[in-house]
Amino acid sequence: MAISTSLGHAHEVDLPGGRIRYYESGEGSPVVFLHGLLVNADLWRKVVPGIAAAGYRCIAPDLPLGSHEIPVPTADLTPTGVADLIAAFLDRLDLEDVTLVANDTGGAITQVLLARNRARIGRVVLTSCDSYADFLPKPLSVLPVLAKVPGIVRPIVDAMRIRALQRSPLGFGLVAKHPIPPQIADSYLLPTRHSGAIRKDLRRVLLTLKREYTLEAAKHFAEIELPIHIVWAAEDQIFALDNARRLTADLPNATLRLIDDSYAFLSEDQPELLTSAILEFTRLHATP
Repeated sequence: MAISTSLGHAHEVDLPGGRIRYYESGEGSPVVFLHGLLVNADLWRKVVPGIAAAGYRCIAPDLPLGSHEIPVPTADLTPTGVADLIAAFLDRLDLEDVTLVANDTGGAITQVLLARNRARIGRVVLTSCDSYADFLPKPLSVLPVLAKVPGIVRPIVDAMRIRALQRSPLGFGLVAKHPIPPQIADSYLLPTRHSGAIRKDLRRVLLTLKREYTLEAAKHFAEIELPIHIVWAAEDQIFALDNARRLTADLPNATLRLIDDSYAFLSEDQPELLTSAILEFTRLHATP
């Protein structure tokens, strides 16, 4: 569903859990961008061009987290299942020494992935995301509870057609400090509005988003020696800055950078600063 031409050419790949679409541009060492719940690869539309221009192969999949167009009715959409899907994606594309850049729910799933399978990963940039007991953080923690009600997803996504609601705390108001363009909001929200199969996928995801997954992943942090850059919004409204500092302390080779004038969607609010942070980190930790 991603619509931004800046992401590069669209491709599809069959994985053990189902088919997903991804976007690719540039050449060089691979950088894979992972988004979170109810957004897609368009989240990275302002960051990919700068990374690709600097000599990297940028790959941004549409993960089955509610804003995808290809249903995956038989896929395991628990956090461990999606982590394994990402691992299979890296295998299928035969990517080595990958830089993973993750945000929001994608950051939580990346932590699960790092605890399970780090074989193809060279370094990681975790931007504002779920962690520890805050998966999901307040006020989003109500979503798995609501998802238990049959048929509830449809009226929720239908209500989000109202532009003012999209900009409110009930929409993207807590994750993007600056307004998201209407066409990008549509890219995120139309799949669930138009497809019952996508709504079913989303409901299956929501029902499994529990702190047990991130707490279990955190038990393995001491084993993860990969370079990890924690890039956090200093004004984040939902992901606690204390968790960013805790991640930095608990991961053996982690560094922390704070970015001002942004909420959790750093790639939306401060794409130039995020691009700079990614490039500085990848160059500092490039494989000889």
